[in-house]
Amino acid sequence: MSDSDIHIDPEDEPPSSIIDRQDARVFPSLEIDIDIVDTSLGGLDLLAPQLTRIVSAVLQQQAVANSVCAEIFVRVVDSDDSQQLNGQFRGKDYATNVLSFPGTEPDDLTSAIMTSAAGGPPVMLGDIIIAAPVVTTEATAQGKPILDHFFHLVTHGLLHLLGHDHIEDTQAEKMEAIEIVILADLGIANPYAAPPYSSGQKP
Repeated sequence: MSDSDIHIDPEDEPPSSIIDRQDARVFPSLEIDIDIVDTSLGGLDLLAPQLTRIVSAVLQQQAVANSVCAEIFVRVVDSDDSQQLNGQFRGKDYATNVLSFPGTEPDDLTSAIMTSAAGGPPVMLGDIIIAAPVVTTEATAQGKPILDHFFHLVTHGLLHLLGHDHIEDTQAEKMEAIEIVILADLGIANPYAAPPYSSGQKP
């Protein structure tokens, strides 16, 4: 794989030009499968190039070598789908803002990345599931641009796929600091700055 590829759900109409493949900000060997079930945040023509930039920025900030072939699935769903998945996999009966399902076990991730960098198979990073109605509700309550919040959650979800967590306070502080740097480079304000989270779920 020599270019960044975007796969779309066959029922969606692909835009004529999703991405500038010469864009230096795009991770060179990235494949993103995108499925937009809930289009309230935008369709493929709006979200696909932005998702590519966000995912590329995270991989580059995390010093993933450009020779690595990486594959990821991003799905934007409604509240019912999110609630069903959250209940099935986390035992929580409500829709949540973002769910991450690793495609490679954390203990195997470093080895898989090194193998891919050396010409081996692609690294299956995993799936990120975003609940569009929850994103809108939280962003409105927090006084943030809706798409900024969406991009923050994608960043947050991808960092989980790369092995980051926020169970302990020190882990949370490290993860938040990484998110702030990545988003700032993309022109997105610090998501943890005032006004504070006033409702919804903190990622």
